[in-house]
Amino acid sequence: MKIRLFDDKEFYKKLAALTFPIAFQSLMLAAVAAGDAVMLGRVEQNSMAAVSLATQIQFVQNMLISSMVSGMTVLGAQYWGKGDQKTVRDLFNLGLRLNGIISIVFFVACVFFPRPLMLLYAEDEALISIGCGYLRIAGWSYLLTGISQCYLGMMKITGHASRSAWISSVTVVGNIALNAVFIFGLLGAPAMGAEGAALATVIARIAELIWSVASTFERDFLRPDIRRLFFRDAELLRDFRRCTLPLLGAYLLWGIGFTSYTAIMGHLGPDAAAANSVSAVVRDLMCCMCNGIAAAGGILVGNELGAGNLEKGRVYGDRTAVLAFLIGIASCLIVLATAPLVVRFMILTDEARRLLSGMLVIMSFYMIARCVCTIVINGIFAAGGDTLFDMYSLAVVMWGIALPLALLGAFVFHWPILVVYACTCLDEIGKIPWVMLHFKKHKWVRDLTRER
Repeated sequence: MKIRLFDDKEFYKKLAALTFPIAFQSLMLAAVAAGDAVMLGRVEQNSMAAVSLATQIQFVQNMLISSMVSGMTVLGAQYWGKGDQKTVRDLFNLGLRLNGIISIVFFVACVFFPRPLMLLYAEDEALISIGCGYLRIAGWSYLLTGISQCYLGMMKITGHASRSAWISSVTVVGNIALNAVFIFGLLGAPAMGAEGAALATVIARIAELIWSVASTFERDFLRPDIRRLFFRDAELLRDFRRCTLPLLGAYLLWGIGFTSYTAIMGHLGPDAAAANSVSAVVRDLMCCMCNGIAAAGGILVGNELGAGNLEKGRVYGDRTAVLAFLIGIASCLIVLATAPLVVRFMILTDEARRLLSGMLVIMSFYMIARCVCTIVINGIFAAGGDTLFDMYSLAVVMWGIALPLALLGAFVFHWPILVVYACTCLDEIGKIPWVMLHFKKHKWVRDLTRER
């Protein structure tokens, strides 16, 4: 059926109302990493590279937390569309329990055992020492992140995406301001460098959690039923597990694979690590819009599927998939246009500048595939509970092709650094034909709810 892309004003009104707050929230979160990179890059290249490597631990934690929140919101969006608030509250409680456990584990690992973690990503003793100092402080923020993300995720699917965006945005602005204070020693504070960036993160996460919890006591906001916090609903848990385990597998495959890419680049020397850290910040900033559309499109599709409107949900999915390609092409062009400005702005060695220039060109084309895969897989497929596909595709393309090539190129064949970097970009590109073939089968058009 021919897709009338711009005819449905209702769809675009709903999509814009969700996309822009979520995309802005994603932008603000990426701005923290950008702020760290820019400020630490103005102090010392090693500090910037070390913090970029150290935050890979948080990246892995975020993969686990995100899988729990995604499972909670996928089912929650369908039950919200169905009008079953009690089940949505039970899902909220389930997410809080699981993310609380994850947060405690990462807190203990980072605060008490930072050196073994840093040895996974670097051999240079200077980078390891700076990274350990960062993790001992930042680990306290990892204790809070999982809880606040559950609250923010629930706001998005219950009609309060704008509040979620406000909370993230204000705390991010505060985080960046505190970065400047503690990194450079402004307003009478000591100049702490990388440890100052960690302290700013802890303060911002405390503020985010307090604001998130306080918001749920306002009218029309959904808050967890504390009396049922540890209540175990076997049927709901079974549905959650069926939806979330493939998401968890996919997030772990993607997260560990992605952090392995960073470790490979980190072992290729300080210049490669520094250039890769800057390119990662640019990538994360450019992914904000596709993250917003993936989340918004998934909520809209999930609402319709949960309400029993399967045909309307399919049409919404088809429109969102076309938008994915348009966003990808626009992202490619923006990266190419801004690459010279990024290279000139950062204080890097001549070799790091040369590597960064090449990485940004490679990444610009990677962005097309990244946008399409993110929106279609994480948005449309997940909305209908079609979560196994992502795990299979990552196992084949990332772990079967891209990661082995990068490892062999870096440590066996000793390929040029830019060739190794290009290998790390093959996973999203290789998934495109497979993703679109699976999309056209419409296996994701499913109602996951039960009569409860």
